[in-house]
Amino acid sequence: MADEHEFIESGLRRAQIDEFFAKELGRAGYGGMDVAKTPMGTQIVLKAEKPGMVIGKGGKNIRKITSELESRFDMDDPQIDVQEVDEPDLNAQIVADRLANALERGWYFRKAGHTTIDRIMDAGALGAEIVLSGKVTGARSRVEKFNRGYIKHNGEPALTVVDSGQGVAVMKLGTIGVTVKIIPPGAKLPDDFDVREDAEVPEVEQAVAGADEGVEALLEEEPEEVPEVEGDDEADEADEAVDPDVIDEEIVEEVVEEAQSTGEEATDAAPEEPVETGETDDDAEFEDLDEEIEAEAADLVAEMEAADEETEEEN
Repeated sequence: MADEHEFIESGLRRAQIDEFFAKELGRAGYGGMDVAKTPMGTQIVLKAEKPGMVIGKGGKNIRKITSELESRFDMDDPQIDVQEVDEPDLNAQIVADRLANALERGWYFRKAGHTTIDRIMDAGALGAEIVLSGKVTGARSRVEKFNRGYIKHNGEPALTVVDSGQGVAVMKLGTIGVTVKIIPPGAKLPDDFDVREDAEVPEVEQAVAGADEGVEALLEEEPEEVPEVEGDDEADEADEAVDPDVIDEEIVEEVVEEAQSTGEEATDAAPEEPVETGETDDDAEFEDLDEEIEAEAADLVAEMEAADEETEEEN
């Protein structure tokens, strides 16, 4: 048999066994079961509100259930262990059966739902949900929900933390399905966190140099080492990367423009009071200055043209 078929067969078989126990042990307060295979056979753990009714007088009832499991479900040497439920109001299967019996006895669904969910929360549950679906009050079916506290509907917590149970109430107008979900007290959810007030936090000692001397003494002292700035290294690298032989045309134009502007400013600005010196006249000085600036500009242009010729010859 393929793995998929075996998985389906085992699930169907488990559901049939659970339905059998719910029918046979309804009066004893059946609260679910756990099935595990062992080398000696099949271990079945029953949870019941009244274990005495499950075992029966002298173990008569438990032997009857064992023989039916062997004949009906073809189980090899089933070993049944009965455990008592400590808090029936926190067992979803027991609560669902109780609510279904209350509806069959004539309880109004709203009163039964609110009373049941209040008992669940009084027992210490973190959250609970009751869903009644079917012909609750009339010929048309509908769904009624009762919620309290915090409940999970999907994800891993909905499978591992939430306890769920189903029951059926057979009424004159039709059947009513009862679904109960309970989060028991003390359940650990993924989004839980604890705030510890008695936690010991180690003290952090902050050593301040010269705390006793005062701020003025610290300001007067010279720092031992000057911290290096990352920007300086980058600037040095950029300067090394630039070839000094290559002169940009824009730089030459800026130098020429600055020289002309300084020359114009010098010619425009005339001294109010002439100062007698042993030098030549002002006009001769300005002419010499213009000649020097033009000579510098001509040298720069010649260097630029020579650099362009060298690059062309290399290419």
